[in-house]
Amino acid sequence: IGNGKCCCLGVSYADKRIKVAQPVVEMDGDEMTRIIWEFIKEKYRATDFVVDQPGKFKIIFSPTDGSAGKEWEVYDFPAGGCGMGMYNTDESITGFAHSCFQYAIGKKWPLYMSTKNTILKAYDGRFKDIFEDIFQKHYKPEFDKLKIWYEHRLIDDMVAQVLKSSGAFVWACKNYDGDVQSDILAQGFGSLGLMTSVLVCPDGKTIEAEAAHGTVTRHYREHQKGRPTSTNPIASIFAWTRGLEHRGKLDGNPDLVNVKLNEHYVNTTDFLDAIKTNLDKALGK
Repeated sequence: IGNGKCCCLGVSYADKRIKVAQPVVEMDGDEMTRIIWEFIKEKYRATDFVVDQPGKFKIIFSPTDGSAGKEWEVYDFPAGGCGMGMYNTDESITGFAHSCFQYAIGKKWPLYMSTKNTILKAYDGRFKDIFEDIFQKHYKPEFDKLKIWYEHRLIDDMVAQVLKSSGAFVWACKNYDGDVQSDILAQGFGSLGLMTSVLVCPDGKTIEAEAAHGTVTRHYREHQKGRPTSTNPIASIFAWTRGLEHRGKLDGNPDLVNVKLNEHYVNTTDFLDAIKTNLDKALGK
């Protein structure tokens, strides 16, 4: 799945629809806050290493056209330590931006993009600049028409806003930020097992829906060994409904889109009690 995410430049958004009986953190209004994050694996594709002696850590860029290269000295290690180098591309950031803007328009929700450009002036500043340029050139009139807006926020400020808000906005994050904040949001409503992840290509036509938590694979490996497991299937069910909804949009099938399989939901406790009752009946208990 991880490699598949890199086949199309786009985004992943965390989507949770079941309400829990007693949310740990109240972040929900009538609509759920969505988190979108850039899925080109910045920190996961980074080159990291450990050094065990004094020495200089440098980053070198060598242009393919043979012109003069550039070199940056990162740190002069007096002893052992660790280091890391990571990257992103304008193509990836551009595709990410288009996906975010299109998704916000589809939901008719405002869009916030968060970075730490006060510290990473060049790296995070690149995200901020590309987003702003694309917004002004391609999306501002549509946003104005829908009476929604786009803003860049520092990640610090954005986290605080999410905790006190009633939701109904799209939050665009860099990969690591989104990876962490989506789990915080899901756990605030009771469980990571209730969160789905959907990859959206910039053209809006191709998606991949999956359970966002990583327990399914681990449990399957345990099952293969003959060991007992207990897997929460709700996120997988939601992933299927996201796929069905998108299929309906592509086919122009409003009946499938408007089924709204997750609209009439119950809290987690009631749902699980109903499942147990039905299973007991099926097993003759």
